[in-house]
Amino acid sequence: MNTDLKKLELWFVTGSQHLYGPETLKRVDEDSKQIAQGLSRSKQVPVKVVFKPVVTTPAAIYDICMTANAAANCIGVITWMHTFSPAKMWIAGLNALTKPFVHLHTQFNRDIPWADIDMDFMNLNQSAHGDREFGFICARLRRSRKIIVGHWQEERVQAELGVWARAACAWHDAQGGKVARFGDNMRQVAVTEGDKVQAQIQLGYSVEGFGVGDLVARVNAITDRRVDRLVSQYESTYRIVKAGQDGKQHEALREAARIELGMRTFLEEGGFKAFTTTFEDLHGLKQLPGLAVQRLMADGYGFGAEGDWKTAALVRAMKVMAAGLPGGTSFMEDYTYHLDPAGPKVLGAHMLEVCPSISENTPSLEVHPLGIGGKDDPCRLVFNVPSGPGLNASIIDMGNRFRMIVNEVEVVPPDAPLPKLPVARVVWVPKPNLQTGAAAWILAGGAHHTGFSIALTSQHLEDFAEMAGIECLLIDAATTIRELKKEIRANEVYYLLAKGL
Repeated sequence: MNTDLKKLELWFVTGSQHLYGPETLKRVDEDSKQIAQGLSRSKQVPVKVVFKPVVTTPAAIYDICMTANAAANCIGVITWMHTFSPAKMWIAGLNALTKPFVHLHTQFNRDIPWADIDMDFMNLNQSAHGDREFGFICARLRRSRKIIVGHWQEERVQAELGVWARAACAWHDAQGGKVARFGDNMRQVAVTEGDKVQAQIQLGYSVEGFGVGDLVARVNAITDRRVDRLVSQYESTYRIVKAGQDGKQHEALREAARIELGMRTFLEEGGFKAFTTTFEDLHGLKQLPGLAVQRLMADGYGFGAEGDWKTAALVRAMKVMAAGLPGGTSFMEDYTYHLDPAGPKVLGAHMLEVCPSISENTPSLEVHPLGIGGKDDPCRLVFNVPSGPGLNASIIDMGNRFRMIVNEVEVVPPDAPLPKLPVARVVWVPKPNLQTGAAAWILAGGAHHTGFSIALTSQHLEDFAEMAGIECLLIDAATTIRELKKEIRANEVYYLLAKGL
């Protein structure tokens, strides 16, 4: 399930026109090819940037947009106007384009050649007003797009493009993606519910429900030899506490391996990219899947507990965005607070299912009672998370739209060891502080389940939300409750009107 983003492509499409003659167009083509190659070589850009011949007619523009739509590895398009490209030529193509696109407002040369500049140079290097013509038609057509301004060799520009490209990879991955739901939503819980049909229409992935018996059949079919091999892998990968190496707890470890192998088989056979479980429906399983979920997440699967399919799909999207970046991404839950006025903070965790990609050190593999679900003692990986910047993100169903809420946080060390808390855990301070951050999250309706990441920035999530056409509320160092209330009220009006336009 690990995603190789270099197999994916961004198409570099340059606009011009025949007015300038063949020599100028030849230079436009050469310059565009050099920019595309430079961006493709950039360490900041995770995908291949593929040069496409310069487009100069409405038919050529329409054809390249339709070809991009059908290309399996094309995640989107970079548009750039080297010269002036009359924008009525772009109407049919932009109306047909279904892939996301980014408008790169750059020029081939960085500096004005003050001593040598003449009209030939001016006729060739017209991005300053050619891109404005293109910008107008995008605005007139109400086309959502990212605009990046600056010289194409500048690291900041390449970094912005890289962030957008990662979001486009996640959007590409979601189209036709599938989420497996073992059991239903946790009974009487509101926020994990939602309109699965609308999610498929707007976000691209489908959610398919299965009785836990379908999973149990795969688990029971796993041979002892396969279990032996996986247990040996556990022993070489993690620090296994002494009690887990013999007797009843060793049997729990073997059962966890059997569950993992059964889940992998089920997900691979069905082509699923994310899944959910619920401790209210474990019939036929001897323990709540903990270790299995953690390891599957580490391999790139999205996950949501208690039937939370929206978070499962979000975690998968965040995993794709973060592919190859330092840090990690996990399913998470705000569990409890430390309300000391001198340093209020949040303890995040879950019963078992936190991804080891965010672990500070080698996790320990432990077996402990769970106290919920009424099953045998489950296996789980226990660890802390390194300090530094991070974020929590949630997608909720507001009835008339989906809303993403993103809260930037600062991960901090626990104030003291947690010897009696046998789960993976992370301590953070929400921005701008716990008082405002928690109030803003609750005001926005953010779920208790989130996608947590120490690899991504809020810009990754904002770019993804823009591609999906969903609302995005950011809670960061500048957030105030007064301004957030204004934003929520304005958004409510906007989305009601937008549906009627």
